[in-house]
Amino acid sequence: MNNDAILSIKPMGFMLPVADPFLFCAHHLDKYPAGNDQMGPAASLEGRNLGQDFALKDGWRMYHGETVPGFPGHPHRGFETVTIVVKGLVDHADSHGQAGRYGNGDVQWMTAGSGLQHSEMFPLLNKDTGNTCELFQVWINLPRVKKFARPHFKMLWSEDIPLVISKDENGRKTEITIIAGRLGDIEALPPAPDSWAADPQNELAIWIIRMEAGAVWTLPAAGKQLNRNLYFYRGSSISINGSQVEPDSAIEVNPGKELILKNGDQEGYLLLLQGKPINEPVEQYGPFVMNTRKEIQEAFEEYRRTEFGGWPWPRYDQVHPREKGRFATHLDGTIEERN
Repeated sequence: MNNDAILSIKPMGFMLPVADPFLFCAHHLDKYPAGNDQMGPAASLEGRNLGQDFALKDGWRMYHGETVPGFPGHPHRGFETVTIVVKGLVDHADSHGQAGRYGNGDVQWMTAGSGLQHSEMFPLLNKDTGNTCELFQVWINLPRVKKFARPHFKMLWSEDIPLVISKDENGRKTEITIIAGRLGDIEALPPAPDSWAADPQNELAIWIIRMEAGAVWTLPAAGKQLNRNLYFYRGSSISINGSQVEPDSAIEVNPGKELILKNGDQEGYLLLLQGKPINEPVEQYGPFVMNTRKEIQEAFEEYRRTEFGGWPWPRYDQVHPREKGRFATHLDGTIEERN
């Protein structure tokens, strides 16, 4: 490829290829049917591998849920999750008694640190219409000195997340949602305090870029030591410094190069993940990410012994009352409520 701004292009699947400091990114898009009284699908679950349903049957999955789709209580240690809910809702519960319901543009930033259990369920509140759920879940590694940080979660509510709006010379608009990092003078809301993103020198950025049909926008250059990836997840086509890129592509780009993005004839969407690599050994087994195999074994032993505080909720697929709005309840007793 004769374009020194683009280092590689790979096909996107359900899981996106990522680079240090990122560990994992999944793009969930499920067009759920109307909900039933239990906030699960008002549809037959016949033929699904309940508990392990990752097949996109009829346009949706149950994942590890058996009544409500989602991920019942499970443990984590040694990294962070950033859950970006584009559409739909997620119900959170964890082993510290914290809880929340968020979605439709909200982001949850959770530091697993020394260890906790949490559940992430997708309640289907609409009984008369479909319940589309679209989200990205991003895993960010923690450096060795932060692996045992105190678990923490915070909410970035959609109405508070900075939005940068740019218009090209023809008046066509590009909107950049700044979940982490900085664009010009616009800085994201603070991340979790022990995050790799908390140090501005690491230049960690998570943005969603929406471009009108035919829009042109220039992505500024960043530090040369970074890993920088663009994910073109919806649209017709886009060109990057003159090279045409098809949808469902993961594009590794040169962070030190300015990129001119020219969108095709449909509205286009990209996710940007960028950051300085941690450059430490990564040993991962399922929900635990540490630096050595011995630390992984110790994590399993501690989880078997303590269950990271146990599970204080009546069910592992905990969902909140249907009439409950967006909210978050924190360990210190703070309650946030949004309409």
